[in-house]
Amino acid sequence: MSGTTLDDYTGRYASRVNGMAQSEIRALFSVASRPEVVSLAGGNPYTAALPMDELGEMFTRLLSQVGAEALGYCPGQGSVALREALCGVLDLSGIRASADDLVLTTGAQQGLDLLARTFLDPGDIVLAEGPTYVGALGAFQASQADVRHLPMDDDGLIPAGLEEGLAALEREGRQAKFLYTIPTYQNPAGVTLSEGRREEILAIAERHGLLVIEDDPYSMISFEGAPPAPLRARAERGVIYLGTVSKIFAAGLRLGWVLAPPAVRDKLLLAIEASILCPSGLTQEATLRFLTEMEWRQQVKVFNTLYRDRRDALLGALGDYMPEGMTWTVPGGGLFIWATLPEGLDSKAMLPRALQERVAYVPGTGFYADGNGRREMRLNFSTQTAESIREGVRRLAGVVAGDIELRDTFAGGAA
Repeated sequence: MSGTTLDDYTGRYASRVNGMAQSEIRALFSVASRPEVVSLAGGNPYTAALPMDELGEMFTRLLSQVGAEALGYCPGQGSVALREALCGVLDLSGIRASADDLVLTTGAQQGLDLLARTFLDPGDIVLAEGPTYVGALGAFQASQADVRHLPMDDDGLIPAGLEEGLAALEREGRQAKFLYTIPTYQNPAGVTLSEGRREEILAIAERHGLLVIEDDPYSMISFEGAPPAPLRARAERGVIYLGTVSKIFAAGLRLGWVLAPPAVRDKLLLAIEASILCPSGLTQEATLRFLTEMEWRQQVKVFNTLYRDRRDALLGALGDYMPEGMTWTVPGGGLFIWATLPEGLDSKAMLPRALQERVAYVPGTGFYADGNGRREMRLNFSTQTAESIREGVRRLAGVVAGDIELRDTFAGGAA
């Protein structure tokens, strides 16, 4: 045998690799995907609700009509026709955009990675809600950024908390590179930034010269009327906007976009060409046809009805089964509920016992860069039936009750 460690290349890696770690969610996949486990851990859209026969016909037409072109290389910025169609989608939420300002990406996740590589040097500070999207944390930490969390409540990011965070940085003699926020149906918390707070956050950002990166994957997954207009619809300067078709069409197509000023757009294009040359032409053509040939708005309504019913099933089961002291958010859209355990319980320590009872969730620590979230967990309602959701919560409630009993037995010690 050669080498003295499990990894013979340890001394060769770049320093930024030290900040890269498997996410809590990816680590759960192998166990949570077992058929006997009721998984409340994922974040997948329910693609089985798509009209597969119609999609099959659409793909057949695509390949017969433009297959050769779609299977080849394309411009790094992406298809002009698709960018124009996406501008029409953005217009529905009040965002005025030009196709020239859109950069197509391999999912919004690549957009986050490109922005991190474009703006962040090691040690730079990023402000983000606490908790925040685990994929964003991965992108920022891979660039060796220092993520500072800001407090939220049921109305989203707290403006006074943003002011306090900026003041603390000023006392340190430092500045944040940007604020990363998911203001609508936030992942993982499920909360939405209120109408009044949106204006406050933008005013604070403008006053401090703070760039805002708005991640908006969920705003069309809405259960109780239209959500507040995006930040980018209110301020064209100082806001970079990320979108995706993952939640309104198919996550497996991996198509997203960044709406950015021309100077930023040009740098993103350089980064794209260095990493993937160009986004998938086949994915772009399929998305274009979905938006122009199919009743995509009706499909979004189908998703919304389905997810609303499943959200209600999860909320009902939590109310029926969970012991006193457990709390949770009530999302108006999106795919997630954020639950907080009673005092003295630890969601990460509890997870093996939950898996033994054949139910899965994501511990809250995965959504913080600073180790917080021990009492919290993310629960997903998009992929399970109402009956499975109810059974999963029943199993989970039994695990929580068992940990409460352990806590009380040991006079308030950690479970």
